[in-house]
Parts: sequence; C-alpha cells; structure tokens
Amino acid sequence: MLIDSFLIIAVFIFGSIIGSFLNVVILRLPNPDESIIFPPSHCPLCKTRLHWWENLPILSYLILRGRCSHCRVRISPQYPIVELLTGLLGIAVFAQFDLTITAAGYFIFCCALITIIWIDLHHQIIPDVISLPGIILGFVFSFVSTFVSWQDSLIGLLVGGAFFYAVSYSYYLIRKQEGLGGGDIKLLAMLGAFLGWQSLLFIIFASSVSGSIVGLLAMRSQKKGGATRIPFGPFLAISGLVYLLFRPQVRQLFQLYLDFVAG
Repeated sequence: MLIDSFLIIAVFIFGSIIGSFLNVVILRLPNPDESIIFPPSHCPLCKTRLHWWENLPILSYLILRGRCSHCRVRISPQYPIVELLTGLLGIAVFAQFDLTITAAGYFIFCCALITIIWIDLHHQIIPDVISLPGIILGFVFSFVSTFVSWQDSLIGLLVGGAFFYAVSYSYYLIRKQEGLGGGDIKLLAMLGAFLGWQSLLFIIFASSVSGSIVGLLAMRSQKKGGATRIPFGPFLAISGLVYLLFRPQVRQLFQLYLDFVAG
C-alpha cells in the first residue's frame, strides 16, 4: 500500500513537471519564430528569467498568488490547470495500464491532446507538427500496445481521416465555404490510430453533441448567428480521452442505447 501511494505521488509529480513543459509548448509552438527550448522560462511581459522556485509546477502559482514576482502582471491560470491535468492524467493512465510500455505510449498521447486542446482554444489551429507524427506514432505504437491491435489502428486512422474529409468536402459543396478544418481531419485520424476504429463512433457522437451545445450557447452570447466560430478540436480530444479512460463504460452505455432502440 505504501509503495502504491509512493508510485501515485511520483507519477503525479512527474506528470505535473511534463505539464509545465507543455505550457511552454502551448505558448511558443504556434509562433514559428520561437523555440520551445531556448530561451529558458521567463515572464512573457517583462522577459525576466524565472528562478527555480518560480518554476515549481502548481506550487509556484500558489506561492506567487498568480502574479509575476518581478512586474506583478497576472499569470494565466492555464499554467497550473495544465500541470494539474497532466499529473492527474498520468495517474489515470498508470492506474489503467501500470508501469508498462502501453502506459508510456498513452501518456504521450494524453500530453499531445492536452497541447492540442489549448492551442486550438487560443489560436483555432491544430499544429501538423503534432497531429501528423501522432498518426504515424499511433500506428507504430499499436504493435506493442495491449489496448489496440495494429489492424484496428490502421482501420481507425484511415476511416477517421476519410470520414471527416467526406463531411468537410460535402459541407463545402453545399455551402461553398469551409466547415471543418484540415487539422480536425488529421486529429481524428490520430485518434483512430491510437484508439482503434471502434472508438470513432463514440468520439464523433460525443464531440458533435457537446460541440453543438457549446456552439448554440456561443451563438446566443456572441450574437453572430451562423458566423459564430468555435474550435472543434478540443471536443474531439476530450472525447478521445474519455474513451481511453472509460472504454468499458462507454461500450456498455452504447449497448444499452442500441438495446433501447431495438426494443
């Protein structure tokens, strides 16, 4: 029991440290002129290099009360949120797959989705530098994964990409404007590669429903009508995370739904 508790704490600390690095990636990756490695962490406003105690995941935000210690500008709560989420997802993946290659692969997968979620929220783009290697990595990973076979992964990436491409092209033919971006198509292919084709029905259904609800609320608040635009990538990514962590429950709910419809 003591060993399990120690491992859980260690996994959370490791995950939160990775989350701190993800914040750097989220901030700098969309800018082609910035490196995610150099310069070291600094305040975005006054550019002062941060001390080691200002870089502690979650704790530094609390110690500094959410403000830069140099210029006193407010620090975005995104930083501790991403660090906390990455740590918790590390625990969730560890709890499901133990300390295995499968756990390592899906932790990387979770980190990629967290990065995609925040970049898409801020810039409404899904970087190809994440999704395209993610498709390849997901398929290669399937050869050692205990969660998905390589056949299911291959079908998943092909069907996932083809489905959204067909939807996007059909929307363009009807409305003469782009509906889904190319980033969403590549992201669904990446999700299919990591999670298998069986995940796609749930991911498409859950992301469409949640995206529609948020879209209607955004239309009401922004008062732009059909011109309202919200990023769809976060809904896809969150649905993929739900499927990864709750696959048995998701399949059970779908079976109950099918039985209800059939009955």
